[in-house]
Amino acid sequence: MPEIKSESNSKEEEIMDQAEGRLEEEGDATLRKPTSTGARLWERVRSSLIRPKLDPQTLQSKDWQRTVITMNGIEVKLSMKFTGREFSLKRMPSRKQSGVFGVKINAVTKRERSKVPLIVRQCVEEIERRGMDEVGIYRVSGVATDIQALKAAFDSNNKDVALMMREIDVNAIAGTLKLYFRELPEPLFTDELYPNFAGGIALSDSVAKESCMVNLLLSLPEPNLLTFLFLLDHLKRVAENESINKMSLHNIATVFGPTLLRPSEKDSKLSSSSQPISMNDCWSLEVMAQVQVLLYFLQLDSIPTPDSKRQSLLFSTEV
Repeated sequence: MPEIKSESNSKEEEIMDQAEGRLEEEGDATLRKPTSTGARLWERVRSSLIRPKLDPQTLQSKDWQRTVITMNGIEVKLSMKFTGREFSLKRMPSRKQSGVFGVKINAVTKRERSKVPLIVRQCVEEIERRGMDEVGIYRVSGVATDIQALKAAFDSNNKDVALMMREIDVNAIAGTLKLYFRELPEPLFTDELYPNFAGGIALSDSVAKESCMVNLLLSLPEPNLLTFLFLLDHLKRVAENESINKMSLHNIATVFGPTLLRPSEKDSKLSSSSQPISMNDCWSLEVMAQVQVLLYFLQLDSIPTPDSKRQSLLFSTEV
């Protein structure tokens, strides 16, 4: 069997993984109890190697740490090494500007002459075609090789990508969509406005909060705004099937919040408190704020827009 190489999560990435894992407990047990041998084996790998708090001092060397996991006659050989936060979480622009992953969203929409990137539209359309009743959609991981194959197809503008998606597990398509947003060189909510969103969500007055959050949202560049509104409508439709897919608004916000808001800059702009806090606490607070911002917009019945902005959106319905 070929050796499977896997890099361990950094400390801060683990915090994000744990936050994402704190989904609401209600729901079908299939979210927590995979039935296939492969799923159980992967769960054992995660519990043995990925979820524990790894000591950076023992893993930060250039040498790979090797181990073997066995179950029911299946043997998996793994190699892993510690990757620091500056590499594992930093948004890295792509050197290949002709693709879509790691390329600024305004560059992609301008090249495609579209309002919303094609990859977002095609992934959403396929998920809505056959994934709305999938238990744990967007939470359950897709097969990594399928996700990488779709990524390569979109980056090379493969004309057969639509056919590929019809033959690939829907969780891999959901994973590809999340990966696209995660690899944007700048978050969908932009680095510039991110601290303002984090400050607005902390306001206690509901009227002031809505005014602040909506005005900030409408301040996003048009490609970012239209893409978010397109995605927001889709995610709300996913949550409408919560009784079947077990994905509530809170679960969706937990999965997508850090993906859409995590800033590209190395240092946080949120740690303005005079009281010293640990790096882990800082990142935990950031993740919580990112989840709450997205949850706020998911819970809004509608996004009120001024007349000038409404006219712009009306002419942008053909995404």
